[in-house]
Amino acid sequence: MLPKEIIEKIKRIEIKTSRMVTDVFGGQYHSVFKGRGMEFDEVREYQPGDEIRSIDWNVTARMGHPFVKKFVEERQLTVMLLMDASGSSYFGTQNQLKSEIAAELCAVLAFSAIKNNDRVGLIIFSDRIEKFIPPRKGLRHVLRVVREALYHKPEGKGTDIRLALEYLNQVIRKKAVCFLISDFFSEDKNEGLLQLKITNKRHDLIAVTVTDPAEQALPEAGIIRLEDAETRAAFYVDSSCRAVREAFQGRSSRLLAQRTRMLRQAGVDVIDINTQRPYTEALFRFFRTREKRLRG
Repeated sequence: MLPKEIIEKIKRIEIKTSRMVTDVFGGQYHSVFKGRGMEFDEVREYQPGDEIRSIDWNVTARMGHPFVKKFVEERQLTVMLLMDASGSSYFGTQNQLKSEIAAELCAVLAFSAIKNNDRVGLIIFSDRIEKFIPPRKGLRHVLRVVREALYHKPEGKGTDIRLALEYLNQVIRKKAVCFLISDFFSEDKNEGLLQLKITNKRHDLIAVTVTDPAEQALPEAGIIRLEDAETRAAFYVDSSCRAVREAFQGRSSRLLAQRTRMLRQAGVDVIDINTQRPYTEALFRFFRTREKRLRG
């Protein structure tokens, strides 16, 4: 049985994200993520204005007058959420931890999926596969996805994006829309790039990067203790030293540039989330960009 405060928080997120989906993202989600194509619905009599190429000549020959094939969009999709639960995700100097923002993003995307009668599943990963929830439909299922995204206690501390994508490709055979939510602070850049390319060919893969401003610049605050959230290695630095701050910022800039280059080379769409700004802004930009590209 979940504690009362956890149930209340899940309910608050359900209300917040459901309203967001209803008011904003519902229509955009539908227009951006199409079904797998068109499927046959029925045969009906020809009507003025119907395209000649839609005529079913076999039925027409049997019945003695023209009939046409009617097709409808095969709407149902599978949406997979891959959430990074490594040690670095439990960091945040703004209003929320990166892990909390990732969980809310999962909620928004999950509610968007079920609103469109799509199936949604979840993979939580660190340096291992922490949790797999197979894709299904329905409000009760989505609430389970949200609960696990919010309150799963990971065993691993590191990040293995390659492993997460390999596992995704093993358990999800048909093409799916996949959101990979992570800070992408992983050591296996080359192997990760290769697996990103492979997965993007099989699925519609979207990388959602989550970054905190404190990861990019060191505050001027004297002697401070820094700790690697994934390896637990700790050391002290003199942040009042300009050279130290510049070295920190330089290393951070290189890591972010490597991440940007890796995702660009993989050819995946990217949603950049910064904990300093509302994540809705980045989602809006993503939907608008995709819509324009589809229309073009």
